[in-house]
Amino acid sequence: MIIPVILAGGSGTRLWPVSRKSYPKQFINLVDDELSLFQQTVLRVQGTLTDQPPIILCNDEHRFLVSEQLRAIGVNNASVILEPVGRNTAPAIGIAALYAKERIDKEAQILVLPSDHAIADVDGFVATALLAGNVAQSGYLVTFGIKVVKPETGYGYIKQGRQIEIQLEHTNIDTNIDTNIDTSIDTSIDTKMNTACRIEKFVEKPDGATAQQYMDSGEYFWNSGMFLFGAGTYLNELKEHASDIYEGVKNAFDGIEKDLDFIRLPELIFAEIRSESIDYAVMESTHNAAVMSLDVGWNDLGVWSSLTDITAADQNNNIISGDVLTADTSNSLIRAESRLVATVGIENVIVIETADAVLVADKSKSQEIKSIVNQLNSMGRPEAETHQKVYRPWGWYETICISERFQVKRIQVKPGLSLSLQMHHHRAEHWVVVKGTATITRGEDVLTYTEDQSTYIPLGEVHRLANPGVIPLEIIEVQTGSYLGEDDIVRFEDNFGR
Repeated sequence: MIIPVILAGGSGTRLWPVSRKSYPKQFINLVDDELSLFQQTVLRVQGTLTDQPPIILCNDEHRFLVSEQLRAIGVNNASVILEPVGRNTAPAIGIAALYAKERIDKEAQILVLPSDHAIADVDGFVATALLAGNVAQSGYLVTFGIKVVKPETGYGYIKQGRQIEIQLEHTNIDTNIDTNIDTSIDTSIDTKMNTACRIEKFVEKPDGATAQQYMDSGEYFWNSGMFLFGAGTYLNELKEHASDIYEGVKNAFDGIEKDLDFIRLPELIFAEIRSESIDYAVMESTHNAAVMSLDVGWNDLGVWSSLTDITAADQNNNIISGDVLTADTSNSLIRAESRLVATVGIENVIVIETADAVLVADKSKSQEIKSIVNQLNSMGRPEAETHQKVYRPWGWYETICISERFQVKRIQVKPGLSLSLQMHHHRAEHWVVVKGTATITRGEDVLTYTEDQSTYIPLGEVHRLANPGVIPLEIIEVQTGSYLGEDDIVRFEDNFGR
């Protein structure tokens, strides 16, 4: 049995300003108009590689994003584990391995997948993963090495060692998967992809000349960060090579609690676990590490320039998205989200426009965009954390205008849902219904408002906004007061456990 484990806790800072802390790249439709990277990752293995529901690990603040995106693709039985703080991949995978082994099947294998990768050849990926299951049955911890196609300095590398003498017969594949999944996957892949090798060494991100040497030698792969192994095998290796992490993971797992549709880890216990990657904690120390070659059009979409590897360009080698006009522009990536963007006389440039920020960068400096996010964080600016449109479990709000002592928002509430019963110490609110029907609690009164009707919520008044209808409710909210921060909320009741 193979259980997908999706790691969805990244921040994607090098894809700013589209990717931000509250809405990072894995939840954005970067390469598909309909599906986010996270949704593509889930669907890549559901019904093809396995019919087992995935285990999702994500940040607490993204739990409703994960839930909504799973619901949108019809996956309603995932186990969503909330990390109260980030502790890197070794502890996260340890929690997932314990959950798979103790709650699902003690013999389970887990396929660990970052949620922000793009893969063009899904059939080839699934076929290789099935073969990796055979290797893992012999006690190996398998990682997938990506065929090197250019001297990339932004990836870690794996040097392959001698071939592992394991017979990888296609007739053995059925022992790794359930029989009711899609059997149309072509497992007649290139024989080179049937080969599992020991790992001679892991190498950090190299400089350009070294990366060229690695590519020319043919002995290196890009380190994909994807793994397949027995849940019990990983836990044994973690216990042997990073016993403190193992004990911390075990203690945290013993304290998990159910919260609505989520599984919560105890914050104080989990926060004490040493933060470490699986490579450092286990893979570089174990004697049972294996690598399988993967040549499936993989891209980790870590920087804006990586989109040029997987997106069709126009006749001037530009990749354009949104309302864009160009003149004498070539080899550039231009994305407009909220207004017209026009370029004249530029080459090898990245231009990314959002409602509240514009990025202009040399394509060769894509890796350095993170430094801008660091500056924003050090200044305490909101552009590092949130967009003007902020998603909530009940819908979303969008900041239209903000100034000293007033703020204007557009708010949408999904049918049948409501905001918390709340009050504010420092602001009053004026609400105007522009679409749908609103049930508004204001003190002791519960009233119904329709389009073009309005109400006033005095400072300190207990209130709630609900949508009793079957279409989205939209209102315009005007806030006035001495402090307009989102932390000025006192909740008395909340359907989402906040």
